[in-house]
Amino acid sequence: MAIRQLPETLINQIAAGEVIERPASAAKELIENAIDAGASRIEIATAGGGKSLLRIIDNGCGMGPGDLELAVRRHCTSKIDTGLDDIRTLGFRGEALPSIGSVARVQITSRTESADAGSEIRITGGKVEPVRPAGANKGTVVEVRDLFFATPARLKFLKTEKAEAAAVTEVVKRMAIAFPGIRFTLSGQDRTTLDFAGAGDDRLTRIAQVLGREFKDNAIEIDAEREDVALTGFAGLPTFNRGNSAHQYLFVNGRPVQDRQLLSALRAAYAETVPSGRHPVAVLWLTLDPALVDVNVHPAKSDVRFRDPGLVRGLLIGAIREALQRDGARASTTGASAMMQAFRPPGNSNGYGGGAPAYRASPNAGWSPQASPFRPLREDRSSGFAEALQAGFEAFAAPSARAETAESQPAPSPQAMPTAAGFHLGAARAQVHENYIVAQTDDGLVIVDQHAAHERLVFEAMREAMRSRRIPSQALLIPEIIDLPEEDCDRLMDHAQSLDQFGLAYERFGPGAIAVRETPAMLGEIDANGLIRQLADEIAEWDTSDTLASKLDHLAATLSCHGSVRSGRRLRPEEMNALLRQMEATPGSGQCNHGRPTYIELKLADIERLFGRS
Repeated sequence: MAIRQLPETLINQIAAGEVIERPASAAKELIENAIDAGASRIEIATAGGGKSLLRIIDNGCGMGPGDLELAVRRHCTSKIDTGLDDIRTLGFRGEALPSIGSVARVQITSRTESADAGSEIRITGGKVEPVRPAGANKGTVVEVRDLFFATPARLKFLKTEKAEAAAVTEVVKRMAIAFPGIRFTLSGQDRTTLDFAGAGDDRLTRIAQVLGREFKDNAIEIDAEREDVALTGFAGLPTFNRGNSAHQYLFVNGRPVQDRQLLSALRAAYAETVPSGRHPVAVLWLTLDPALVDVNVHPAKSDVRFRDPGLVRGLLIGAIREALQRDGARASTTGASAMMQAFRPPGNSNGYGGGAPAYRASPNAGWSPQASPFRPLREDRSSGFAEALQAGFEAFAAPSARAETAESQPAPSPQAMPTAAGFHLGAARAQVHENYIVAQTDDGLVIVDQHAAHERLVFEAMREAMRSRRIPSQALLIPEIIDLPEEDCDRLMDHAQSLDQFGLAYERFGPGAIAVRETPAMLGEIDANGLIRQLADEIAEWDTSDTLASKLDHLAATLSCHGSVRSGRRLRPEEMNALLRQMEATPGSGQCNHGRPTYIELKLADIERLFGRS
């Protein structure tokens, strides 16, 4: 069979299969072009989820007739000259416009600031019409209609208009966060209008525009640097989590990426702090020399490759964990919001703003938790939680009063009661239902789950003990010989000394084999073969050895759960206050080993709203 060169149109359609997967892909490429052109305002309009219409308007530098003619040709670009080791723009491959033009109807109108008139070019299914004069403002307008009309088979793989519109929205949000100084407007017949006003250099303001104001109150600032790599941004509190990973935004040299290495490092940074099935919220920027990162891995440019992936992974994990230890021991505001919502009567969606209170109990109404329209936060755990809170409110309002429930102990006398001044978690005022500690703070109250809180304290103490000395090991009666590829044996031997600290001792056993002689005593009887192979795979991918540490941490978490203060145990006032002081001094005490919150904080203003006083 004779070899022949494919037609240019077919080449572009093949390229479109990689570059343009859906309307959101086209939107991403066109928005990147607008940003590279220096636009300060970008307007995006869609119809039919972007399948019928996708229009991008920018006020960038614009293009003249000659540039327009070249822009729709494959591999024509103004962004690089010769090499790929110093890419400082979002686009550089010169594939987007010809790829889109090969599968859609495209019209591009543009004018430079110095030109008296604009120019226009049209492409229909890969057929390019000559450039002609057109009226235009400074900047560029790209209008894409009937996407994939030239390749009907691709239309079958698209989702519903609503899903495609949502994907375009997500692209715009990521770009808006990446470039807070640019104003983005997203509108169309298939959506409500989004308008992200320019926020200058204030990243947090732009993030709040996109993710909501709650993020600002539940985020910790990240600012770290290691060698030639800098990491900045904001990481959400562990208890401020979501049901999916859609609220994780990562940027490398300003480029939005969805790289699996970085996402894996983010998950590892929040290990044992976020519940299973939940995902942290984070917005992070990595800045490094362009020569140290390859952005030319895939035509979509969402994956990157680092020259030193271990350095980047270690920086991300270390910086987030350090930030959580430094400033993460506070409850997220969502806990208080959930409590306020739980006390809202059924059918009331007006909140606790102005006007009449949502519920007002008469002094002679014979109030009881069963008769109240309010319901406990978790009815399956404590059917009398509202009654417990009532006791806590009484203790808060009158510190000398006795906060009693059916089996709770009296509060200490006024003379013996400690002050709340200066303590973030305040001073204990009562223990209710023998599991919840009610503490008074300077500006509100805190409700602590004593079992969850002490479980975290014990876990951290055990983990610190493991770090300070070699983990005790148990010698195998007969060393276990494990056959492995030679390269895996070499990698394992490079980490033999560090793994020995965890009680795992092994050595080379001839070519292509490892002899395991000792395993961590804490793990009991384990599958040494499976553990070694898993470590080899992990080291090959990340050049780290976190798997064993994770297993030991999991065991420590299990032991601490069984060794902590149990629910139903009465605590003396000094024990309750000691627990509060330990929580304040322990990193990560805002959530238990399973990622659930250990306490909920209510401000005085929230309490007054509950009683209709505001």
